[in-house]
Amino acid sequence: MFKRLRFCARKAHPFCSAVVLAAGSSQRMGEDKLFVPLDGVPAIVHTLQALNRSPCIHEIIVVTKSEKIVDVARLCREYGVAKVTKVLCGGSTRLESSLAGLSEISPKAKLAAVHDGARPLVTQKVIEDAVKAAKLYKAVAPAVPVKDTVKLAESGVVTETPDRRITMAVQTPQVFAPELIKGALTYALQNELEVTDDCSAVEALGVQVHLSPGSEENIKLTTPLDVDLAEAIINSRRRKMA
Repeated sequence: MFKRLRFCARKAHPFCSAVVLAAGSSQRMGEDKLFVPLDGVPAIVHTLQALNRSPCIHEIIVVTKSEKIVDVARLCREYGVAKVTKVLCGGSTRLESSLAGLSEISPKAKLAAVHDGARPLVTQKVIEDAVKAAKLYKAVAPAVPVKDTVKLAESGVVTETPDRRITMAVQTPQVFAPELIKGALTYALQNELEVTDDCSAVEALGVQVHLSPGSEENIKLTTPLDVDLAEAIINSRRRKMA
């Protein structure tokens, strides 16, 4: 399913800027999911700390709502998230927020990672695998095989059943060559394309997106049930380390 890559452990990682998208509406959660406490700490802090720990990530730019900029900046200071260089105001859509963050990355960046602020449990391996693969392929997304049978439907009627063996659930961080993703998002914005993730914009240019191994623990907080699941994963990790 995934191509096995070999890298020299001694070779330094290319400069990679991470853009964290934290400007969503949280409608299905009923409250701002990025500030929901997980193990007593706001979810966005878990997200930022995971990226901050990664030797593959060299700077972090957070894109959030205008009214949350001060709060996010304060949390970065309180929890020592030293790699955060900027906290910016996002746009009205994910596409606009991604482009706003990517427009502010360091000119030294050879790679740009875009990560959902609501994926607080991303592992170091998922980050590393995506960054290393992007060094070769220019456009990469972590993914896991879909377990359930997926149906395509219109008006409550099934129209197609995709082959589950080739169906993947895509996650973040999605990692790209900076000019590729900036150009793809600009093209999507100018042509009013509906894109649900950054890879979709790249695909619209006809560029192949490669997949790296994701993790079933790399869940996205969307509903209150996801918060319960995230707490269970945190407790499971703690038991394994004990």
